[in-house]
Amino acid sequence: MVIIQGGTLVCPDGLRRGDVALEADKVVRIASSIEPAEGDEVYDARGCWVFPGFIDAHTHMQCWTGIDWTADSFETGTRAAACGGTTTIVDYATADRGVTLPDALDEWHKRADGTCTANYAFHMALSEWNERNRADLAIMRERGVCSFKSYFAYDHLRLDDAETLELLESLKPLGGTLCVHCENGTLVNALQKRVYESGIHGPEGHPLSRPDVCEAEAVSRLLYLAHLAGDARVNVVHLSTKLGLEAIRAAKARGQKNIFVETCPQYLLLDDTCFLRDGQDGLEGLEFVMSPPPRKPADRVALREALVNGEIDTIATDHCSFNIHGQKDRGRDDFRKVPNGGAGVEHRPALIATTFADELGPTDLCRLMSENPAKVFGMWPAKGRLAEGADADICVWDPSVSWTISAATQHQNVDHTPYEGFKAKGRARLTFVNGVLAARDGEPTGAQPGRYVSR
Repeated sequence: MVIIQGGTLVCPDGLRRGDVALEADKVVRIASSIEPAEGDEVYDARGCWVFPGFIDAHTHMQCWTGIDWTADSFETGTRAAACGGTTTIVDYATADRGVTLPDALDEWHKRADGTCTANYAFHMALSEWNERNRADLAIMRERGVCSFKSYFAYDHLRLDDAETLELLESLKPLGGTLCVHCENGTLVNALQKRVYESGIHGPEGHPLSRPDVCEAEAVSRLLYLAHLAGDARVNVVHLSTKLGLEAIRAAKARGQKNIFVETCPQYLLLDDTCFLRDGQDGLEGLEFVMSPPPRKPADRVALREALVNGEIDTIATDHCSFNIHGQKDRGRDDFRKVPNGGAGVEHRPALIATTFADELGPTDLCRLMSENPAKVFGMWPAKGRLAEGADADICVWDPSVSWTISAATQHQNVDHTPYEGFKAKGRARLTFVNGVLAARDGEPTGAQPGRYVSR
């Protein structure tokens, strides 16, 4: 057995001091004191919080955009995740136009199986709506996929409103959740052209071409469609604006109950001044080109308040890493050509624990980054809780460690981090995945115990 001794346990019913025993891939005992037997592995957790492993329910690993592969494979991305305390990711498998859902899922399994340090599950993104895809939704459910994605932006991915409504109606009897990228793609296309033709070509043009109204309109439209579909289950991904938040509040006020809200560290920590930083190489600001972009300071303040007040259900990363050199720098003179995406899967727990140290305690961190993701995406009660019988995914978190985030020391396979120089307080001392020690003190052990999570 593995015995974790003397920590503060973050349990579903609150905090308690005690020990945890792991055997094979399960938590087998929680008690105030567990006496080790000969041959047991014993780990000291005094001064630490013992969490159920963190879950990042929004990643894009080993993803082909049509021009580039993302910098992180499933191997490097899940290794980095475990180093930061995340034991499960939910990645977006994508069925491009002309590709069936089962074939797309097979391809994502081919990329991930046998390579992962952390566990992995898949959402299924649809880029077209037809009778074949409608029929294949049930096959996806049989194969452990209970959440799906559609887009209101990107011409090669987006569905129209009627198609989105039919998708919502088709998912409802299956108990499926639809995650939606909420930006008005028609407006974004027009505004990109307008901003570029006005003479703004650098990365500062990116947020100008995707204003808050583009998100808020799409959020409102999604929630009206979900209402029309009989209060279908929807997850608003990467919420970034105060206007979008107000649209969610309005839908809840009119009685919709199946609305789940995700935001990301970049919208809680950064704002659009990041695009104006001075640099020596002409590449400053490129690392922040992600969609949606970091917003106005007032948006950041509104989201932080909503998070503390319990209006946001989950914090994920939208980890979609591209190198500045050789990838993002192709758009240094045309922001429209910069691959959209940022890195964060390794640093999310430290960023949130540090920046909200005075507002969120360990039970809040557990709710936002472990318990709620497990509940929303069909992994509860095996994951997301520290309890006997739950999966042996554990993060032992040392809140006393001070360290600095840097691309030079990260395990994300990318040449930068949007959080370069961030002074973090707290770090994963031990990360167990399926009962196997996968990372210690932010460094990988070399084990690859991650496996597919059928939901």
